[in-house]
Amino acid sequence: MKTCLVLIDVQESFRQRPYFTSTDLPAFMAAQNTLIQACLTQGVPLVRVLHVDGPPLASNPFALASGLVRPLAELQPFEASATFHKHRHSALVGTGLEVWLTQHSIQTLIISGIRTEQCCETTARHASDLGWGVRFCLDATLTWDMQHLDGTVLSAADIKARTAAVLKDRFARICTVAQALDDVISS
Repeated sequence: MKTCLVLIDVQESFRQRPYFTSTDLPAFMAAQNTLIQACLTQGVPLVRVLHVDGPPLASNPFALASGLVRPLAELQPFEASATFHKHRHSALVGTGLEVWLTQHSIQTLIISGIRTEQCCETTARHASDLGWGVRFCLDATLTWDMQHLDGTVLSAADIKARTAAVLKDRFARICTVAQALDDVISS
């Protein structure tokens, strides 16, 4: 089984959002960096996906002109096998990633990154629908609290639990970094 790690939107742009907090950032970065290092050691290709959206102005943190569409400072440096810019939630829409995965005979994707319930979940669903095996590395995803329509808070932990519940055994195998790495080693 040929596997690829897809790092979605692990970028400085998010620090500029009003909802950004560093509460869960250390655990996320530890998991993400462990995953990266192990994949590098095992020869698993690493694909970087960065979100570019909105007006192309320096004041827009998701515009290339801002200088913030770059990896988070805490992310372990690595040479990506490929880098893609996306403009939609799924990393497979209009980026060329689908073509790249097919050309490289990738069968399984390990999904990690920011935001758990948005771009990571959407990419996992899309990849599954296109026929790839998906390992959704929950501890290597990050999100933040949101508000329900009535104003009550939906915690990041609850969002991650909900994402795991709706993806599990339908669109992805939900796994920890350690489980994802065990799959890579045993394949």
